[in-house]
Amino acid sequence: MSTAYFYEPAQGHGLPHDPFNAIVGPRPIGWISSQDGQGGLNLAPYSFFNAFNYTPPIIGFASVGRKDTLRNIEETGEFVWNLATRPLAEAMNASSAMVASQVDEFALAGLTPQASRIVAVPRVAESPVAFECRRTQIIQLHTAGGADVSTWLILGEVVGVHIAPELLKEGVYDTAAARPILRGGGPADYFEISAENGFKMFRPAQPQQS
Repeated sequence: MSTAYFYEPAQGHGLPHDPFNAIVGPRPIGWISSQDGQGGLNLAPYSFFNAFNYTPPIIGFASVGRKDTLRNIEETGEFVWNLATRPLAEAMNASSAMVASQVDEFALAGLTPQASRIVAVPRVAESPVAFECRRTQIIQLHTAGGADVSTWLILGEVVGVHIAPELLKEGVYDTAAARPILRGGGPADYFEISAENGFKMFRPAQPQQS
């Protein structure tokens, strides 16, 4: 057996690109819309994103640095997650531009803000799926030694769900039909989920109690 490549992250990885993001992947994209207390809109993608609880549904993403999205959610307590799909990939990428806080990324990316049903923050009208969320926790990350890290985990309870009707096949959500894109490793790698790469696997049956 060949010797594994080993490194200690605190000492650097010694490779052309940090492999951590590539190994933990592909990762779903947290395409988050938010607004400040005066109604100024913000839209930004976050690659550190996932779902963390089923009932109630809770999702979360990490802001590396104190960005506008974090400040908006601190101020208003609300945000919307919008599904990033292959047809929307270029618009999603455009919304990642480092621009001044007063710039509206909806307009920058040519997207339409659409009123949500429960929260005040609008969703991306062009996205086929959106979660309206209310903030539950904002947690600053720490190292194993207890030192603060300049990254904040934002968690939110999903209080409203929008799904394009064509994605519900006999009442079952069709993941591949939405053509979601996911972040991979390297500086520019993305992946699209397709039906051809899917397979089914059911959980093992619970053993009967004697």
